[in-house]
Formats: sequence, structure tokens, C-alpha cells
Amino acid sequence: MILNAVISEAEEGGFVAFNPETGTTTQGETVEDAIDNLREATALYLEEFPSRVRRPSLVTSFEIAHA
Repeated sequence: MILNAVISEAEEGGFVAFNPETGTTTQGETVEDAIDNLREATALYLEEFPSRVRRPSLVTSFEIAHA
């Protein structure tokens, strides 16, 4: 199963990883750690809630005017 991961830098250091299809979120010291932790958290979520996976999310970017 291929799912999406949205990775962002955490204010306190490290990275936050979010899976939009399940809503699982985790963190790690490196991008790789964050993705590994997200993989584990999402697998555990799907063991408990196997029918809760939505269709793959559309991941895109948008721009706003900077004030």
C-alpha cells in the first residue's frame, strides 16, 4: 500500500511527519526517522482501523501574497 507523507520541520528541532489518508502524525530527529516512525504509527493505526483508509490525497502547493 502506498500512502503519502507530509514532512515539515518542527519548531523544537527535528521533523514532523503526517499521513493525510489516516491522520496519523509523528516525529523524528531526521527526515528518515520521521518517515520510519510514521510508517510504524500508520501500520498500528491500520491494524486497529483497517477500513478507515481514504483514497490517496492530492498533495499540491499554493502561493499567497506575503504581507
